[in-house]
Amino acid sequence: MRMDIILLQAANAGLINTVFLLTFVAILYFFMIRPQNKRQREQVSFQDELSKGDEVVTASGIIGKVSKIEDNIITLQVDQKTFIRVTKTAISKEMTEATFSSSNG
Repeated sequence: MRMDIILLQAANAGLINTVFLLTFVAILYFFMIRPQNKRQREQVSFQDELSKGDEVVTASGIIGKVSKIEDNIITLQVDQKTFIRVTKTAISKEMTEATFSSSNG
């Protein structure tokens, strides 16, 4: 009888540990992994939709207007006769939205 109680307690402890681990993984997924994947998809979509004339901000904070797009290289006009070439991945969706939504509001 005593051995049955000990085995039952051990089985319950294992079940509790499993439930705790699954709960932890679910929380990790819904609060960290899923939002990060969503932001990454939005960033890629933003980069794919860039067109000539769009005002953007690079990840390093350079503000410019898209002058030319060649595959993954974007030429930005940062001043009247000043152009720089950056990779498409250097354009930041979050910084662009933050910069231009606050100046338009």
